[in-house]
Amino acid sequence: MSVSTRYLLSMEELPNAWYNVLPRLPRPLDPPLHPGTGQPAGPQDLLPIFPEALVMQEMCGDPWVDIPGPIMDIYRTYRPAPLIRAGRLEAALQTPARIYYKYEGVSSAGSHKPNTAIAQAYYNKQQGVKRIATETGAGQWGSALAHACAMFGLECTVYMVRVSYNQKPYRRSFMQTFGATVYSSPTEVTAIGKRILAQDPDSPGSLGIAISEALEDTVQHEDTKYSLGSVLNHVLLHQTVIGLESKLQLDKLGETPDVVIACHGGGSNFAGIATPFIDDINAGKKIRLLAVEPSACPTLTRGPYAYDFGDTGQMTPLLKMHTLGHDFVPSGIHAGGLRYHGAAPITSLMMEVGLCEAVAYPQIPVFEAAVQFARAEGLVPAPESAHAIRAVVDEALDARDKNEERVILFNLSGHGVFDLGAYDAYFAGELVDYEYPADKVNEALARLPKVG
Repeated sequence: MSVSTRYLLSMEELPNAWYNVLPRLPRPLDPPLHPGTGQPAGPQDLLPIFPEALVMQEMCGDPWVDIPGPIMDIYRTYRPAPLIRAGRLEAALQTPARIYYKYEGVSSAGSHKPNTAIAQAYYNKQQGVKRIATETGAGQWGSALAHACAMFGLECTVYMVRVSYNQKPYRRSFMQTFGATVYSSPTEVTAIGKRILAQDPDSPGSLGIAISEALEDTVQHEDTKYSLGSVLNHVLLHQTVIGLESKLQLDKLGETPDVVIACHGGGSNFAGIATPFIDDINAGKKIRLLAVEPSACPTLTRGPYAYDFGDTGQMTPLLKMHTLGHDFVPSGIHAGGLRYHGAAPITSLMMEVGLCEAVAYPQIPVFEAAVQFARAEGLVPAPESAHAIRAVVDEALDARDKNEERVILFNLSGHGVFDLGAYDAYFAGELVDYEYPADKVNEALARLPKVG
């Protein structure tokens, strides 16, 4: 096959319920702990931060959660998303593997992030919230939430990690177009931001710091709730439309994936495409689920499974997850959406029980794969998504070397049109392969909270 083919679903085939993986896991998640008492946190502890409907979804035990009509209406403006057979890439790699990718770049923000941003904006609007505060790394999440807030008439405040704020000015412009207020984090407008800047005026920022700033903003304003773009259970729930659509599209083609691949930062796009296949795995099908992360932020591959704060300022509940330490500040790699110290509790538990595996790559080979993909398939991937492509290329080459047919499905979670500065740096030979030093990892882990 030397051409690439797009497979579409009808509007009537758009999933009308999200897939909840929690009751399908072999054991329950360890409960979140209150940051002050160390005791299990209940709904009452989360209600000052999130609207009630999202708190209930965070702890929901139902296998399916219906998608409300107003959310479906906006989903229909870009969903169902296409599944594409990467025939040209297959030919370039001379592999017998069949490569399919779910393309989430068709959304308003150019990534998978609107799948949860729209849902979160809707539930906040239903509760009478006036403003949402959030953080963003590379800007995809902030872009998605800014658009979603505009759709529901909400104000939006975004704390954008400084290194990405400077690297990706057009992401900032995109958010401002939809009416969002965007700050470079750490800022001088919050106490935690001022404290970080006093310690390090040149701090590149981190998602952990930006989360602390957004949370501080939230608890100081009664009309404001906080929104998170990854990590939490309800966020991963909303993203399962990706995997549900992918399964239906592959079923129509008579295909079952041998491996499902996605990049992993907090875990939302990986869980979104991967978790709907857990029913098949539980039924005995041999499907590998592979998460791909940067070697500069090796959360799943090098972080221990432990309780930790989700933010630098130690304001969030303690979550049981793979973590590099809440005050971990990664290098300024261009895949800003993958620069988070912790992994979602769901994907962390999946690692622990052997439902998924993980691999880490430095950024130069990641960009090599991104350029190879772009020249074959005609789409410029986001640096985050390019991590998945690196693993796909290696998987396809392994199939070629072993002369094995293999079905590879991966999530192309966003386009890289706003990330061309990263490609400029790659072509200029200015990228550096960061390998986070073991002593820095150990230093951050020494400050993990003591639990139990």
